[in-house]
Amino acid sequence: MKIRSYRFSGSSLLELHLAVLLLGMTGLFGKFLAVNPATIIAGRSLFTAVAIYALLRLLGISRAVKSTREAGLLLISGLVLALHWFAFFYSIQLSTVAIGVIGFSTYPVFVTLMEPLLFGERLKLLDMISGLLVFAGLLLVVPDFDITDSQTLALAWAVASGWVLALFTLMNRKLVRRNHFLLITFYQHTSATLCVLPFVGLLGAWPDAGEIAMLALLGVIFTAIPQSLLVRALAVVKAQLASVIVGLEPLYAIAFAALLLREIPSLTTVAGALVILFAVWVAIKSHAEPRRSGRPAEHQQREQSR
Repeated sequence: MKIRSYRFSGSSLLELHLAVLLLGMTGLFGKFLAVNPATIIAGRSLFTAVAIYALLRLLGISRAVKSTREAGLLLISGLVLALHWFAFFYSIQLSTVAIGVIGFSTYPVFVTLMEPLLFGERLKLLDMISGLLVFAGLLLVVPDFDITDSQTLALAWAVASGWVLALFTLMNRKLVRRNHFLLITFYQHTSATLCVLPFVGLLGAWPDAGEIAMLALLGVIFTAIPQSLLVRALAVVKAQLASVIVGLEPLYAIAFAALLLREIPSLTTVAGALVILFAVWVAIKSHAEPRRSGRPAEHQQREQSR
């Protein structure tokens, strides 16, 4: 695949921070939009797919897929992406943005634990320690072990969204080796749109004009643009530094929710969030690659769903 070469201006580090800042605001749309999560997913993925398609045309990147097998994997991964988003937005609508992003932020640890099992790799001691730390952090966040409690149920959905995203990331491990990141993103969002639209029709959950405008904002400004910025920044920023900055996303989300929605998390929730973020850092540190030139592709594929 031949890709045009561009010399990007400005600070790549600043672009990475801006991308994470924008991604940190996506959870707020679960509160701003009083619609079914399926409607949010369909609208977001549709507008993202349109924006990424325009970017592919602008950059002169071929839209051809390598094989029928990879086309099928792209379609399935789009369905998995839709399931992740459904669990994520549903958890936020059940509770708060903080609960949603804290549960979701466990996904790097799920990747760390699942990857050795699926790819025949050795599970490290730090991997197991990070898993135990996540469990300890969730114990601090969960208000009650009663599954009928809305907060507990919301956290369960949020953690499920993290697990599904881990599965999505591992699927992309194969796809990203042979296809451009933006091409993968385009087909996955297109697939997610096609998978979810029938449910929107069955539920009669079509958005009004104001909601369509909000979905366009979510799909273009808070999804397509930060994904593109991540591609640009991660081409030159060291992977370890990128991991730290990307780890700020839940903190940005909680701060925006407190500022714009007046959702002030409790001290135990904050403590649990810090323990989970530390566990994520341990997991990333455990699998930190030696310094090398080139693009840290693993971080690109982990962030493209957000």
